[in-house]
Amino acid sequence: MTTPSSNHYVFILMGVSGSGKSVVASRVAHQLQTAFLDGDFLHPRANILKMADGHPLNDQDRQPWLQAINDAAFAMQRTQAVSLIVCSSLKKSYRDILRQGNHNLNFIYLKGDFDTIESRLKARKGHFFKPAMLVTQFATLQEPAENEHDVITVDIRQSVDQVVADTVAAIKHAIQ
Repeated sequence: MTTPSSNHYVFILMGVSGSGKSVVASRVAHQLQTAFLDGDFLHPRANILKMADGHPLNDQDRQPWLQAINDAAFAMQRTQAVSLIVCSSLKKSYRDILRQGNHNLNFIYLKGDFDTIESRLKARKGHFFKPAMLVTQFATLQEPAENEHDVITVDIRQSVDQVVADTVAAIKHAIQ
C-alpha cells in the first residue's frame, strides 16, 4: 500500500454530539480553503435509523463506519495538503482504527462540559441526535490520554469564532 506524502495532513474533529464539530469544520475548511467531510454521512442507513429511534450505537454498529472513515481519511490525505473529517471518535479504540495506515492524521478534541453541550443540543432543529443520548455519549467518551500525542484539545466554552480561530491556529502549528 502506498503511503501519502509526508506533507499532507488529515485532522479529525472529535467530541461528543453537540460540541460543534460540523460547524467548526465547515468554518475552518472555508478559512483554510480545503476539503472537509462530515463522517456522519458515511454511517450505514441502519445506524442512522437506530439513532433516530433514540438508541445508541454499539461497537459492532460503529465498526464498518469507522473503517469507511479510515478509508476516506487515507484518500483525502493522498490528494489534499490539509483535510478535515468530523467524527466523534469517543473511544481510544475508535481513534486507533482511524489512525491505521494514516500516519499524518491528527485529532482536534472539541472539549466541553455536559451542561454547555446539552443546552446546544436542545437548541438544535432537524438533527437525528436526541439530547437524551448525550448521557450515553459522555459515558462512552474516553478522553484522550497524555500518550495520544496526535490529539490537540480546543475548549468549546467560548464563542464559535474563538473555537474556529483556535482550531485554525492549532492546525497551522501542527503542519509546520
